Amino acid sequence: MTHLELFAGIGGFRHALDLLTQDGIMPFECAGYSEIDAKAKLTYQTNYNVEGEIDMGDIVAFTSNKENIWRLPDFDLLTGGFPCQTFSVMGKQAGFNEDRGQMFFRIMDILQIKHPRYVLLENVKNLYRHDKGNTYARIHDELENLGYHVFTNIFNTLDFHLPQKRSRVLIFATTDPVPADFDEIFTPKEVKDFFDSNYLKLSVSHYNSTLDILLKNVEQKYYLSAKIKPTILADSSANFRSKSDINQSIARTLTASMHKMHRACQDNYYSQDFIDSNGEINPVLTHTKEELATLPIRKLTPEEAFMLQGFPADYATNARKAGVSDGALYKQAGNAVSVNTIYATIYYLIMNNIMHE
Repeated sequence: MTHLELFAGIGGFRHALDLLTQDGIMPFECAGYSEIDAKAKLTYQTNYNVEGEIDMGDIVAFTSNKENIWRLPDFDLLTGGFPCQTFSVMGKQAGFNEDRGQMFFRIMDILQIKHPRYVLLENVKNLYRHDKGNTYARIHDELENLGYHVFTNIFNTLDFHLPQKRSRVLIFATTDPVPADFDEIFTPKEVKDFFDSNYLKLSVSHYNSTLDILLKNVEQKYYLSAKIKPTILADSSANFRSKSDINQSIARTLTASMHKMHRACQDNYYSQDFIDSNGEINPVLTHTKEELATLPIRKLTPEEAFMLQGFPADYATNARKAGVSDGALYKQAGNAVSVNTIYATIYYLIMNNIMHE
């Protein structure tokens, strides 16, 4: 089955499809990819063999000339984690009124001409309720008007054996006939249960806790300075109240801005004794914030952030060797789709005879 990956980032969809191919579930071949961020593209091209594939670059520029779309080879599956910041509760929620919100319509430009059998899109959970549901309704109607059956639900990375709380909307659309009760059987619980029954024999990475990922020895640059620790650990300020705890066995949602080092209520930090003792020692339970600030505490490494999204650690290492900075790698991890969530969803669709070669 041929595949076109839009807004590719570091290839979360592609890596899932590569693993499905490796596991003999269904062969997938990438026809092309789009990505505007030069550093993300470098990470992508460093870790995948893209020889013979179409590098679409900036999707706005690419789709502005319809001849570019016509010249794309035919493909069966279109995927894309289209820009989500404009729909996120952490942003201004400008939606379609902002350039990034218009990216969905560049997907539509391609679908109108190439009309692949399958579409799988990902975005933030808030997309579902943004603008009182009008944003999602527009997306649903646009796809339906092209002849697609459209199904949507919210999936959490944590349900697919990656220790990160990350709820995302997945939109699956197909021109193929589907069972009358497909809305009832294509649910996060059904997909999770099916994945649970099979994941140990599959090639996906899987971890029970962040402790399965955290390295005991990392470079000093990943440790917090004495100056910044009180700010990171602070629970509240005059205009902001939070519970800033470190040592989360289930990571908080990775964000594209984690390189800016937000408070511990938003980003993930770990004390060395927690890591060294495999969680047996957790000073959060016994120390004041002032006492915690005297301990060695570090942030995630880019390798660990990639692993929390289901990528091999060496994807980050390879990219760094190619010249990608840690700051860019953190951003890429935060923007990525979780590999296991995509794998589990497509695996379920294939094994339940919804997706066919």
